[in-house]
Amino acid sequence: MKLMRIGAVGHERAAVAVDDSHYVDISDLVADFDADFFQSEKWIELGPEVQKRIEQKAFRKVEGQRIGAPFARPHQIICIGLNYADHAKESGAEVPPEPIIFTKAPNTLIGPNDSVIIPKNSLKCDWEVELGVVIGKQAKYLSSPEEAAKHIAGYVLCNDVSEREFQLERQGQWSKGKSSETFNPAGPWLVTRDELSDVSDLKMSLSVSGQVRQNSSTAQMVFKPDFLVYYLSQFMVLEPGDLINTGTPPGVGLGFKPPVYLKDGDVMQLEIEGLGRQTQPVVAYRGN
Repeated sequence: MKLMRIGAVGHERAAVAVDDSHYVDISDLVADFDADFFQSEKWIELGPEVQKRIEQKAFRKVEGQRIGAPFARPHQIICIGLNYADHAKESGAEVPPEPIIFTKAPNTLIGPNDSVIIPKNSLKCDWEVELGVVIGKQAKYLSSPEEAAKHIAGYVLCNDVSEREFQLERQGQWSKGKSSETFNPAGPWLVTRDELSDVSDLKMSLSVSGQVRQNSSTAQMVFKPDFLVYYLSQFMVLEPGDLINTGTPPGVGLGFKPPVYLKDGDVMQLEIEGLGRQTQPVVAYRGN
């Protein structure tokens, strides 16, 4: 099932995507795609009713409506650094022996086509197409990656927007280069694990103002999603609805020589096979 949320910011309605252009409204059945929803695995019992509405052609058009992030604000957003070997190389770093972990402010989450704001005093705003993993039920001290797979609700396309000066030149942890407003577009859908059980080789790409910058596959990932959930559960409790951004392939602005960064008026377009597409206008911070 492809879960999505339609509506203005703060007023999104629960829906299920039928195709790229149509959806079925299920806000009468589900209050929101939040921790309670994922913990109960309600998407399983929703199947027959959703199918009934599809057969009755109770469709609505996506065109002209805002698409929100496909799940409510999570307890936490956890990110994995240098998880693609060729991206580590372009960053001048070694592939780490264990996952590099940092956090991102949960209020960075926005819809897939919302504007990304270049922060105040920023000169090095960058892009990162990533596979996102959404937790389905609480996970702590899991025994294996196989067990961890059962704790995944589904997968989502994310853009882990980053400010490289804040991240790398201003001391401390990476989080402050990752947590500016609008820095985590997600969606258009959350594809549940029963529909997309194999994410080991999904094509992924990102372009900026028509120029392809990233073009790779999740097959290049060093630490796979099941292992990441297992690994993280040894250090923290993962809650239903939490988001894990699993890292980015090469082609980020930082890796170019000289580096290339986002500017006011750019448009980012990104896609992961089976997880849909995003288009984000880039705008400079204007004090509101």
